[in-house]
Amino acid sequence: MIAMILAAGRGERLRPITETTPKALVEVHGRSLVDRHLDSLKAAGIETVVINLGWLGDQVAERVGSGHAYGLQVIYSPEGDNILETGGGILRALPLLGDAPFLVVNADILTDMPLPPAAPAASDLGHLVLVPRPAHKRQGDFDLQDGRVRESRHAAYTFSGVAVYRAEFFAGREPGRFPLAPMLKSAAREGRLAGSLYEGLWEDVGTPERLAALNQS
Repeated sequence: MIAMILAAGRGERLRPITETTPKALVEVHGRSLVDRHLDSLKAAGIETVVINLGWLGDQVAERVGSGHAYGLQVIYSPEGDNILETGGGILRALPLLGDAPFLVVNADILTDMPLPPAAPAASDLGHLVLVPRPAHKRQGDFDLQDGRVRESRHAAYTFSGVAVYRAEFFAGREPGRFPLAPMLKSAAREGRLAGSLYEGLWEDVGTPERLAALNQS
């Protein structure tokens, strides 16, 4: 299975840190998030990782290089100044991800969850890992019923930013800038998303305050 790390975003919520440091290189206890993800992917048996590049992407490419130091092959999907958001970034990288189901991990999370999650069944478009709604979020994203991801007005769970997708999920989409979230909600309504719940370490390293708290823990 090939993996993709979504690392192109500007990291607006982490400003001013991300004015000079891309979110993938933000450090928790002296190790960058991208280093942690690459080590986890290697431990999971992944051999090839695609990283999309946007804001300060040259710093990420300089740190990671070919991936040899991590025991991986790393391929880049550069977006330049036209950052494509989550959905558009994955669509652009599809030729690098192959025809089999692929793993996607958000760069700006900290977790020790087992990777990869289960591959989606042939009738599903993806398998999402959900986590309990964190205190800083007013509402969850989805519910989970018998292994199926469902929409709900009072959703208990948050999408972790870790998922396995089929390329068919992106069929018919036009290249360009678009988010993934509306696509996930639509697929959930259609009953085409499997899911699982992870209740271990997971943090959205989304603000300077949360980053400081993690480094003090």
